[in-house]
Amino acid sequence: MRSELIDVATGGSEVVFDLTSRCEQFVNAEAHQAQGDGLLHVFVPHATAGIAILETGAGSDTDLLAVLEDLLPRDFGWRHRHGTPGHGRDHVLPALIPPFATVPVLDGRMMLGTWQSICLVDTNVDNPRRQVRLSWLPG
Repeated sequence: MRSELIDVATGGSEVVFDLTSRCEQFVNAEAHQAQGDGLLHVFVPHATAGIAILETGAGSDTDLLAVLEDLLPRDFGWRHRHGTPGHGRDHVLPALIPPFATVPVLDGRMMLGTWQSICLVDTNVDNPRRQVRLSWLPG
């Protein structure tokens, strides 16, 4: 297995950050050496972020953040209280949006649907920098 840690600047606001092009670059380098077939595993080693596969650019990313605010409101009585107000919700996020995704790769191409993107979902405004681990499992 080959693995690489990438840095992502998410800024100081909630974000759905598209990682698809970074994943494609990683897959292109790895698939070339492994005859093109395998699995891409994407993992975020943070307790307050997740990985989602969804459409971006047509409002779904903004909708996701709005739904998360409804499901996990900042003004709820979170027991986990360090950080900015409502930070406890950020620690519950990975139970709804897991910190990983695995994508099949055939002939060097990720088998994503037409409108699917691989995204980092980060609601933690206290941490403007994230890391994401990309791992290649050859077929």
